[in-house]
Amino acid sequence: MKWLTFVLLGVLAVLQYKLWVGEASVWTASRTESAIAQQRAENLRLTDRNSALEAEVVDLKQGHEAAEERARSELGMVRKGEVFFRVVEN
Repeated sequence: MKWLTFVLLGVLAVLQYKLWVGEASVWTASRTESAIAQQRAENLRLTDRNSALEAEVVDLKQGHEAAEERARSELGMVRKGEVFFRVVEN
């Protein structure tokens, strides 16, 4: 009867080891779930960025307003007859 108890305790110890430390352990599952959550957040951020870039591309293809705004803000260009004022703070 004692050998059966030792066998059962041994099986229990092996199963507990696999549950807490093994390849498919609780710790590994927790890490994997955390990595999945981080990746989903990153995917959502990149999806938002892609949507904004897509809207900008459509705007640049369809109208001159976006190109004009870009020329004004990034290149400092002005229309003929306009006066450019630059305000410099101390």
